[in-house]
Amino acid sequence: MALDLTQHPCFNSDARHTTGRIHLPVAPQCNIQCNYCDRKFDCMNESRPGVTSAVLAPKQALAYLDKVLLRVPQLKVVGIAGPGDPFATPDETLETLRLVREKYPEMLLCVASNGLNTAPYAEDLARLQVSHVTITVNTIDPLIGAKFYSWVRDRKKIYRGEEGARVLLERQLASIHALKAAGVTLKINTILVPGINDHHVEVVAEEMRSLGADVMNCIPLFPVANTPFADKEELPLSEVKKIREHVAEIIPQMEHCTRCRADAVGLLGADQSHELVSLMKDSANGLLEDRSGRPYVAVASMEGILINQHLGEAEQLWIFEYDEIEPKLVEMRNAPEPGDGNLRWRELAKSVEDCHSILVSGVGRKPRWVMEQCGLRVIEANGLIAQAMDSLHRSGDVPAAMKKQFKSCGTSGCQGTGAGCA
Repeated sequence: MALDLTQHPCFNSDARHTTGRIHLPVAPQCNIQCNYCDRKFDCMNESRPGVTSAVLAPKQALAYLDKVLLRVPQLKVVGIAGPGDPFATPDETLETLRLVREKYPEMLLCVASNGLNTAPYAEDLARLQVSHVTITVNTIDPLIGAKFYSWVRDRKKIYRGEEGARVLLERQLASIHALKAAGVTLKINTILVPGINDHHVEVVAEEMRSLGADVMNCIPLFPVANTPFADKEELPLSEVKKIREHVAEIIPQMEHCTRCRADAVGLLGADQSHELVSLMKDSANGLLEDRSGRPYVAVASMEGILINQHLGEAEQLWIFEYDEIEPKLVEMRNAPEPGDGNLRWRELAKSVEDCHSILVSGVGRKPRWVMEQCGLRVIEANGLIAQAMDSLHRSGDVPAAMKKQFKSCGTSGCQGTGAGCA
C-alpha cells in the first residue's frame, strides 16, 4: 500500500491541524544519560519527552491503539519515542512496529532515537515501512558532547566524558547514513543549551545537511528538576527564532514542535486526555486483553502461599483458578531445566498457555519479553497469593502495595550504579 508521507504532522506543518499521532510507550530503558533528561513514569503533570503514564508491552500497545482509534479517528501516525530509547530494547520496538504494520497497513510509522544503536536496525525499519525517523544530535564536537552526557552505554561497556561523546557521535553518523541509504525521511533534533551549544548549531546543521538529513528541529532546553541542567535557563523565544532563521538557510526547519511526551496522542499541542490515560493504564494492567480460554494464573512460589520466587529460580509453577469464593489450586507444573536461552522461556510459556497472568517476585527482561509475546501478563509482586488473586479477579490487577515499584536509575533505593538497567 502506498503511504501518504505528507501527512506526518511533525514533518509537515499544514498536517498538524488535521492529522493526529500516537506515541506507544514500549521502550522504558535508555542507553545514554543526557544531562537534561529525567525519565518519569505515571506522570500526568509534565509535557515533555521522557514522560509517560504507563509502559506497555507490544501486544498491550496494539490493544491500546485499537481502543484509541475508536475515539480519535484522525490518527494517521504511530510512533515510538520512549520514554527511553527505542533501540535500547530493539525487540520490543520492532515487535510493536510489526504488529501495527500488519493490522494497520495504512498507518505512517515513525521512531525517535538518540542514534546510538539505530544503524543495525535500519533495514528492519525499511522492511516495516517506517517512513520517518528522528535522531537527536546536539553536537558534532566531543568536547561539547562531554558536557551533554553523563554516560553512554555501548553494548555492555560504559563510556563517560569526551570518550562517551565520541562513541555516541560515531554511532549517530553511522545511523544517519544507514537510515538515508534505506530511504527514510530523517529529522534531526538539537537541544539548545545556553553557553554550551547555542553557538554551535549552524555547524551541526551543515554536517547534517551533508549527510542527507531532510529537516532540523532546534528545541530550546526545558530545564528539568534533579538533572545536571536544572539550573540552566531556557533560551528566550527571540534567541530561538534567530537561531532557527540562520539554520533555515542551511536546512529546512521545523518550527511547530510541542516537545511531545512519550505517550502523546491526538493533535500536536493537545492536552493529555484523562480518558485515554486511563485506557492506557488499563492496557498496561492487562485489562484490555482477551482472556477467553485462559482462565488460570501461574505463580512462582516456594510453598504455595506467598509470591516469593524469581521466575528464573522456580522449578515448579503453582497453577490457580478463582472459583468466585477463593483461589483454588489446579495443579503444579514443572518448569523447564535452566539453559537454552530463550528456548527455555518459550517452553515455559507454552506450558502455561492456559494462564492469562503469571505472578513472580522478579523476572529478567528477556523472559518477560518472551512471556508477553506469548500473551502472558507478567506481574512482579510480593505477598499473599490469595490477596493477589482476589484483587486480580475483582479489579483486574494486584494491589499497588504488592507491586514492585519502578525507581529511577541511581536514585535512593535503586540497586544499580546509575548507568541504566542492562
